[in-house]
Amino acid sequence: MIRPLIALVLTLCLALPASANPALEAVIADNLDQIQKPSRKTVEPLVAEIAATGPEGLALLSAWAGRALGVTDDGRLLIVDGDSARDAVTGAAVPDADPKMLRPNSGVRSVIESALVAGEISSPDPARRAAALASIARDGTAGHLAALRAAPPEADPALAAQRERATNLLAIRFDPDPAARVAAIEGMAGDVGLDFRAALNPLLAVTRVASPTEPKANIARELTIGGDFPREAAIALLTANGTLQPRLTPADQRNALAANIVDGAVAGIPVAELDDPAARDRAYEALEAAGAVPPAATDAEAEAALAANRFFETYAEADRAVTDAARAAQTRAQVRLAAMTGIDLGLDALSLASIYFLAAIGLAITFGVMRVINMAHGEFIMMGAYTGYVTQTLIANRTLSLVVALPLAFAVTFAAGVLLYRLVIRHLANRPLETLLATFGVSIALQQLAKNIFGTQARPLTAPAWLEGSITVNDVISISSIRVAIFVLALLFLGLFLFIMKRTRLGLEVRAVTQNPGMSASMGINPDRIAMMTFGLGSGIAGIAGVAIGLFAQVTSELGQQYIVQSFMTVVVGGVGNIWGTLAGAALIGGLSKVIEFFNPSNTLAAQTFMILFIVIFIQFRPRGIIPQRGRAAEA
Repeated sequence: MIRPLIALVLTLCLALPASANPALEAVIADNLDQIQKPSRKTVEPLVAEIAATGPEGLALLSAWAGRALGVTDDGRLLIVDGDSARDAVTGAAVPDADPKMLRPNSGVRSVIESALVAGEISSPDPARRAAALASIARDGTAGHLAALRAAPPEADPALAAQRERATNLLAIRFDPDPAARVAAIEGMAGDVGLDFRAALNPLLAVTRVASPTEPKANIARELTIGGDFPREAAIALLTANGTLQPRLTPADQRNALAANIVDGAVAGIPVAELDDPAARDRAYEALEAAGAVPPAATDAEAEAALAANRFFETYAEADRAVTDAARAAQTRAQVRLAAMTGIDLGLDALSLASIYFLAAIGLAITFGVMRVINMAHGEFIMMGAYTGYVTQTLIANRTLSLVVALPLAFAVTFAAGVLLYRLVIRHLANRPLETLLATFGVSIALQQLAKNIFGTQARPLTAPAWLEGSITVNDVISISSIRVAIFVLALLFLGLFLFIMKRTRLGLEVRAVTQNPGMSASMGINPDRIAMMTFGLGSGIAGIAGVAIGLFAQVTSELGQQYIVQSFMTVVVGGVGNIWGTLAGAALIGGLSKVIEFFNPSNTLAAQTFMILFIVIFIQFRPRGIIPQRGRAAEA
């Protein structure tokens, strides 16, 4: 953002009409040597003085930072743009110029760029102010903090909030006044933004120290050896700070003593007495004093050093009020972060539940109402997805193609469901095992047919532009727009299903046939026709689910197999033949899946295994599901 900002300032300033700027000319005359050979430590006042001279000064700074500023032999500063050059003071063109180009180092350029960004904060253009604030948020300095505080009040509410946030973040990092830093921290308490948490981390960074007495520092806590501080870590700390010499291992001690045996003794101690660890330590210490072996700490010396020292964790930040405020803010942020993580997990679970519900609602009709185990239900989902793909290849407009694909997928899969019923299902009435085997064969045949037509590679089903991206609340809570659309679609189909079943003649007849087929037939209802329509309706809804699922999943011949197991689990767990049970089952399975994935995100296979085990156990205690069907239909 800094580079485009410099280019924008340079372009705007060079477009101004040529005019003398006495203030800038005087600054250049007084500081030409420093401009040619700047120093990072002394250039900041000069840069501020140049920036205060107006647009010409900003143009000069832009060129200087961009290494487009040159100086002639007679001391004129020129802004060079390709083959052309302009006087930095008047803006007048200078033909045939051959200036010596200035090459400021990175430190000087950083000072200049900070001044340019600070100047943009007061720009009358809101877009330039927003760009400057965004640049400061990414790479702010202490100079930016002063510029933000000195800038005039911001009229735009959104930019005002953005500026206040940037000011607080910079104050936490750079303000020398502890009270101001505490106020900035408390002003952002409860914020869960990554930038705020990153600003708190250096304040709460701790260093472990060892000292015979309590150090004069901002102590976080005192460590207890053997409790929250391992003994070996304490010895390593004493060794690192020079309090204790490097440890002497038993093997090194034995080798050193063996190498220094003289006349059956080591440092005057007979070899026969070296079975005693204390004797070995005395022998090694004597060799150490004589310079025969390198200095090393024995176990006794290590124990003495541990007993003589206390161990502490001290904050890098010296002011206790600042660390107390930072710790309280961090705790509050962690609590809110945990709550928002739970909300985000809940949204993911709701999204997955809506997908399962949309995939299972058609099966709930066929399996729940007709007691038909349709293993080809997943292939109806696959057919719907491929229908959406074909529609999109014929209609370039993604929104229009989606509008056309939804009813077309319903029609295609409705017809396929009616055909399957007429050719297979009706001849296997009340024979669930034969129905399962037959529809499983149909499933394999449909998969192979799809491979023959579309190939084995995944086909793209692209969402419209308005469904791309995601709805983001903050750094934690976010959900893709496609999943929101699927959730809305699931609610629409729930309402449509309830309307059909409760408010239409078809729904009345379906309920009648479900409860008592014989009595329904005696009342003039054709059970075979109702069963066919029901099977077609369930298959059509599966086709629409296929279009929705294809928008975020790869469209392949195996697409349906990824959802057939979850669909059956949703229907069985929720309660066979009950739409509210299907909804409850989808919510339970979707939520439990996300919870398992949250605790074991790296192993999706294990998550699926745990899910199936849970379902098996659940069915043992609730064999009829969460919301079982009641009345005669439940006895059928």
